[in-house]
Amino acid sequence: QVQLVESGGGLVQAGGSLRLSCAASGRTFSSYAMGWFRQAPGKEREFAASISWSGGATYYGDSVKGRFTISRDNAKNTVYLEMNSLKPEDTAVYYCAANRWGVRATSTDRYDYWGQGTQVTVSS
Repeated sequence: QVQLVESGGGLVQAGGSLRLSCAASGRTFSSYAMGWFRQAPGKEREFAASISWSGGATYYGDSVKGRFTISRDNAKNTVYLEMNSLKPEDTAVYYCAANRWGVRATSTDRYDYWGQGTQVTVSS
């Protein structure tokens, strides 16, 4: 069992940066690959980024590639999403999630545990 709590969301101007954190409880955190998804109003939940259990491999969705960076600290049971060059279209609720399928898991049904989400709003 893994419980996830996101933080770090907020309001930022276009071109700005934010860093999201996802704190996990449970001794098995390091055995899970982790992902970040986002969901804008009226849209489906979209894959943003994922990272392997060791942190040695990462994978990004096309819409965030080159602007977002995912990382993790297993000693702190935390995964991060550094977001740069933010655009208004990045506005969404951002969720972290855990899976045992690996870093290439990009669909929501591959993920076993989810956080409650944190709102990111980018103004133009």
